[in-house]
Amino acid sequence: MNTALIGLQWGDEGKGKLIDYIADSFDVVCRYQGGANAGHTVIFEDNKISLHLIPSGIFHPDKVCIIGNGTVIDIEQLVRELNELKEIGIGFEDRFYISKRAHIIQPAHFLIEKDIKKEIGTTGKGIGPAYADKMSRGGIRMGDIFNSEYLQKFGISSDFIETLTEFREKYGHFIVNTVELLHSFAKKKKKILFEGAQGVMLDIDFGTYPFVTSSNPTPGGIFTGTGASPFSVSRIIGVTKAYSTRVGKGPFPTEMSDKLQNQIRESGGEYGATTGRPRRCGYLDLVSLKYAVQITGITELALSKIDVLDGLGEVKLATEYKIDGKTIDRFPPEIWKVERAKPIYKSFPGWKNTKGINEYRKLPEEAKEYISYIEDFLGSKISMISTGRKRGDLISV
Repeated sequence: MNTALIGLQWGDEGKGKLIDYIADSFDVVCRYQGGANAGHTVIFEDNKISLHLIPSGIFHPDKVCIIGNGTVIDIEQLVRELNELKEIGIGFEDRFYISKRAHIIQPAHFLIEKDIKKEIGTTGKGIGPAYADKMSRGGIRMGDIFNSEYLQKFGISSDFIETLTEFREKYGHFIVNTVELLHSFAKKKKKILFEGAQGVMLDIDFGTYPFVTSSNPTPGGIFTGTGASPFSVSRIIGVTKAYSTRVGKGPFPTEMSDKLQNQIRESGGEYGATTGRPRRCGYLDLVSLKYAVQITGITELALSKIDVLDGLGEVKLATEYKIDGKTIDRFPPEIWKVERAKPIYKSFPGWKNTKGINEYRKLPEEAKEYISYIEDFLGSKISMISTGRKRGDLISV
């Protein structure tokens, strides 16, 4: 059964750990969108590793990992990740591939994004300008690095052409027609796991525009970002934290007080895997989550970082918004309405300890009550619960 793992919030939901956990059930892990603005952090043999481009499935030696055409690639970052994998003894020959159609982030894209970074709070990784060039038909793709004369037509500097040439000589054999590769795996009945970056609320179409990323983390991005058939995915796992976070600017209705944010941030390690920026922290927003569940069509939920809420005397869930004196239970499309939204909360008693628990029956009753309410409100079953940072700190329900 081909499966997609989708973030339902503003990214940083803990997708990397979950992909690492479920990868054993699959033959192929494929990244379908985004760029090095993503950061999937995994604890591997006591090493904390953040991958920004390479799928987290690379830690499993028998899994094929693919970077699809929907991604935009920072060559230097990709080289750093490959070198880091080598340093810890992870081999990837004959099981790692990059789409010839994936666009390349150019040096000019980093310069262009300086102003965007100030206005919107992006990671400054050149992602938006690279996608802009892609859509305006002025970009270059991974398959183009095999023709230096063609690259010169785009005004690429000699220094960057040299960088691309070095990459081609060392890693060019990883660059293939991944559409054909994926369909060949499908014919052989191989199980494929599709991995995205960011989350629904950062989707270019469905997120809190303009404070969004420049691609589609939602399921539609799978098919445009890989060439897989729309009928090829039958299981969609939506991932949410037990609370909310977002990085950068933009409305965030359930944002906590500074004191509570600091507590959650330190307990949960809520700093950007890509930039190191402190994440803004808030209570779990069921209004936005219900919207995310609706447009993604998830078949099940995964709940991460419930242990971060351990020890709080009270936990809250936002169930409605009040905007200009009117109570609503739907997430509005207009950014200016979201900016005015005041959350209406339902309170729950806190619990003492969930850290490291790997059986549902051992969870505190207060935590079970919290989890059950989320399931009932969203109409979706929670199938996995993360209870800590280690690989084994996870409950399969």
